[in-house]
Amino acid sequence: MKIRLALGAALAAGLVAGVGGLASATPTTDAPPATVGDPMPAVAAGKPMPGVAADQPPGALAVGDFDFTRPETVATGLQVPWGMDFLPDGSALVAQRPGQVVRVRPGQPPEPVAMISGVTATGEGGLLGLAVSPSYAQDGWIYVYFTTATDNRIARFRLTAPQNQEPILTGLARASIHDGGRIAFGPDGLLYVGVGDAGQTASAQDPQSRNGKILRIRPDGSIPPGNPMAGSPVYSLGHRNVQGLAWDAQGRLYATEFGQNTWDEINLIVAGGNYGWPTVEGRAGDPRFRDPLLTWTPAEASPSGAAIAGNRLFVAALRGTRLWNVPLNGSGGVGTPTAELLGTYGRLRTVEHGPDGWLWVTTSNRDGRGTPAANDDRILRFPPRDGTTQPPTPTPTRTPTMLPSTTQPPTFGPDACAVTWTVNQWNNGFTAEVRVTNRGPALTSWTLTWSFSGNQQVTGGWNAQITQSGQNVTARNAAWNGNVPTLGTASFGLQATYSGTNNRPANFRLNNNPCQTA
Repeated sequence: MKIRLALGAALAAGLVAGVGGLASATPTTDAPPATVGDPMPAVAAGKPMPGVAADQPPGALAVGDFDFTRPETVATGLQVPWGMDFLPDGSALVAQRPGQVVRVRPGQPPEPVAMISGVTATGEGGLLGLAVSPSYAQDGWIYVYFTTATDNRIARFRLTAPQNQEPILTGLARASIHDGGRIAFGPDGLLYVGVGDAGQTASAQDPQSRNGKILRIRPDGSIPPGNPMAGSPVYSLGHRNVQGLAWDAQGRLYATEFGQNTWDEINLIVAGGNYGWPTVEGRAGDPRFRDPLLTWTPAEASPSGAAIAGNRLFVAALRGTRLWNVPLNGSGGVGTPTAELLGTYGRLRTVEHGPDGWLWVTTSNRDGRGTPAANDDRILRFPPRDGTTQPPTPTPTRTPTMLPSTTQPPTFGPDACAVTWTVNQWNNGFTAEVRVTNRGPALTSWTLTWSFSGNQQVTGGWNAQITQSGQNVTARNAAWNGNVPTLGTASFGLQATYSGTNNRPANFRLNNNPCQTA
């Protein structure tokens, strides 16, 4: 997510000057969930829109007003698109949770550009956030946040040599839930990181832990001198699972946060602020903590990505299956939110205001918790209503500076696929998350077979049709996930019983071709 408006050097200086101690944050004003900020009433044409300050320049009032009745499908058949950011030519880079980064342009098929090494896509983890360097024209860096077998981490790479991936921040606790994952460059040129509590709630209030926090680091991973605690990347604490970061034109940072069972939140983030988790969920009026600007029930939201366009904050809702349109009043408050796209596209993960002036939205129906349509997952974009933004300039099929002529097409070893088998086991049962990477030609359907060495018996599965005969098991693609491009990944899961030992299966074969296992 990039700042789309010019912010002067004085603004960046103001952000640094505003850094305070971790224990000195002042709580925001408590108010009813949907009316924080005293939204202005709707009035006739030519008057301020709801949630817009009356002294806003007239030419800016229409920015952020999109036509949600005229969607354009940018990409289909993606595998849980998560992070998204834009290159200088207007094309988008998109991180798919199994581990692949693709380049997306309207009117063209997605183009694979990188496979991130070491990604473990189990539970809520995998390849998550993505951010393009604000100095991309000079340094060419792309940043990604992802889950490995041992941690969550951030690495960077260049499209000219995507196989060279440099870790800049490692050792963040990982889990099957609450991995956070959103990364974005702020107007100060620093990288902000939403890190979940990884299911360990006490971490959120521990200033020595990096989990349950928003972090702020330099582009090389080092700690900037203006952070609230000297030598610490922690920018704010008391978070459960932040997955949305967005700045307004004045440089104020807004974040979305998953609650537990009662309240999801939008927070106005200040340096050193404590947002209460796990002591507080939602509003408490406790002077130790900062109250949220706005709260929803998880059924209404489960908020992930966030983007600001003009005077509106857009929030992508997963369980809520909608896009929340939240007016900003220009003073750090919010007006009454409106639900857009309610139930139209299912679970929504990411929203970005593109350099073309359109609003880009990704679905997340193939993450194991949705009901995928045949063309899921998708990226859609919606045009502005104000008519001031020109249509995007068509980009060439290939940009030499990004993918030079020396780049060779992928080569394949003797194994046509790679399989990752990750088990969660108890007394006499287990679940397994299975990730299959296609190292051969693109597939339109797939069958994965393997053999158990003991008495394991499959009792159920998801994202695949699974049958068993003796010790031999066959998993076939579901109706919506048969297409797997070269270096693409298909993921599914199963539940089973066992007694005695539960060794990892052997003899994995994809469409009868042998696979490596990890």
